[in-house]
Amino acid sequence: MHDEGSRALTRREWLGAASTAVALFPAHSSEAERSARESPPGRESPAGRDSPAGTAKRGAPVTAHEGAHLYNIRDFGAKGDGRTLDTAALQAAIDACARDGGGTVLVPTGTFVIGTTELKSNVTLHLAASATLLGSGDGKDYHAIDAIPLSGDSTLVDGNWALLFAVDATNLTVEGPGTIDGQGHLFSHHPPNPNSPPATERPARESPMGATERSATTERPAKESPAPAGISGAQRPYHLLFYRCHNIVVRDVELLRGAYHSIRIIQSERVRLDGIYIHNRVNTNNDGFHFISAKYVAITNCVLLVQDDACALFGSCQFVTVTNCVFSTRWSVFRFGGGDVRNIAVSNCIIYETYGCPIKIGAGQMSLENLSFSNLILEDVTGPIGINFSGQSRREDGGADPVPQAFVRNLSFSHIRARVVAAPSMSYGDMIPPVHPFPGEQHSCITLNGLDGLWIEDVTFHDVQVAYAGGGTAELAAKHNIPQISREYFGVWSEEPVGPPAYGLYARRVKGLTLHNVRFTVSVPDLRPAIVLDDVQDVAVHALSVQGNPAAESVLRFRNVNDVLVSSPRVLTPSPAFLRLEGTGNANVILDGGDLTKAARAVAFAEGASAAAVKVRG
Repeated sequence: MHDEGSRALTRREWLGAASTAVALFPAHSSEAERSARESPPGRESPAGRDSPAGTAKRGAPVTAHEGAHLYNIRDFGAKGDGRTLDTAALQAAIDACARDGGGTVLVPTGTFVIGTTELKSNVTLHLAASATLLGSGDGKDYHAIDAIPLSGDSTLVDGNWALLFAVDATNLTVEGPGTIDGQGHLFSHHPPNPNSPPATERPARESPMGATERSATTERPAKESPAPAGISGAQRPYHLLFYRCHNIVVRDVELLRGAYHSIRIIQSERVRLDGIYIHNRVNTNNDGFHFISAKYVAITNCVLLVQDDACALFGSCQFVTVTNCVFSTRWSVFRFGGGDVRNIAVSNCIIYETYGCPIKIGAGQMSLENLSFSNLILEDVTGPIGINFSGQSRREDGGADPVPQAFVRNLSFSHIRARVVAAPSMSYGDMIPPVHPFPGEQHSCITLNGLDGLWIEDVTFHDVQVAYAGGGTAELAAKHNIPQISREYFGVWSEEPVGPPAYGLYARRVKGLTLHNVRFTVSVPDLRPAIVLDDVQDVAVHALSVQGNPAAESVLRFRNVNDVLVSSPRVLTPSPAFLRLEGTGNANVILDGGDLTKAARAVAFAEGASAAAVKVRG
């Protein structure tokens, strides 16, 4: 990762040097302006590299250290008036900085309209506090980055257009505290969300430029009309796009109103994202972070309010940490699909108003292991955890190559507090695309769904408390023989009656399931069991606290399970039975101690289940 200690200057020294450089070479010096007029952007002036004008164009040498030069984009002809296209000036400053061995490109006070611009090795792009890079509203100012393929890894097919991009670059930094605004609403033909205020009423953070936006409109385009920018779909530009880069730092910057994903990082290593604020809710597919086969990634202290996946990890993402972040989205936060995924740790995060399952794994022909989620608060969410494992190459793999052996194993969920709503809310006040709930998103629960011939292995829940909305019906509780399908978290439950048969946890084809100090409750009565286990082996449940219902069949329902120990459980409200055992394939089920006084009986048997399969102790 980026090493602050290896830089030639400390941050305080750099700021002092930068001030000196700006004073020595003012942005509006007549000689610099004359040189800029006489020489095309990116070329040296006839005055030569050693003349004052030439020095201003290539950066002021503030110390003897290489890489300590400062390149103010106004010295390269940028206007910053919110109307003039400044792409060429910005690119010229970046090219000069890279040609001189690196340094800092300064975006000063102003609103600089740009189209597609390439970042290069050893360049820091610094946006001053009152600076905005404003994405052009004209699609002609953007182009595809042909060096980035559209196949060969998961989700590459999404597109390869960008506002700022880098390919095969090393030592890149994009830093604030300024703003990058993509004007993403101009790349959509979707009608406005009736709950979304007009652009002129949006918070100041979303429109910080203080100047007339280039090609901006306050009215949203009609559904059947073309996007105002002239391009849409896979041609929409990402805020930041990195491909096969090393040592990337993005920090302390605001990324607003993207046309597509905000930060997309492909097959890159040593990535640090710190202190980023993303507000990206003006178009569909408005992801926050979207990684494809990235390694050695550290994400800290970020706030993401987005429309689609907040932190997508597709392909072979490995050695990733996420900590001290806040997320909110219509869809998922942590989404996985395709490739060889391993060694991911998420901790100390808050997730709220997230209505597409905060943690979602769609595993086709992929391998996934060693994932840890700890110290999380989930407030007003659906799901909240969905793991589907088909073992076959499928849409969720997104075009990734099949792995030699498909598996999902070694997953840990600990110290989690969650409140799950009955259905997705449609009340986002700052989201332009309307929210349309899908069948199966209602009355959701934690789902571990493996298909026949496969196992989801070694999953642990420790110190997990989930308050569900409740309201599940007897018809839902009676759902048996769940179809052998692996889909989106809601797709598994989209068939009538819509919803899962458990209010807390449904697990199928899981081997090695541990629940320790888990508590499931409901806000209104629910006639479904808290937990349904279907064809599950090697289960340890300790200190489980769950609500029952006197009109329900049982608190737990096990079908064809083996080697199960339930110790020290507590039934919090009356129920006819604690456990309902179904089927002829059960063996070695042990109930040990606890407080079952609110259950009329410990075990009920159905569909050929044998009492010999169960031992009740204490």
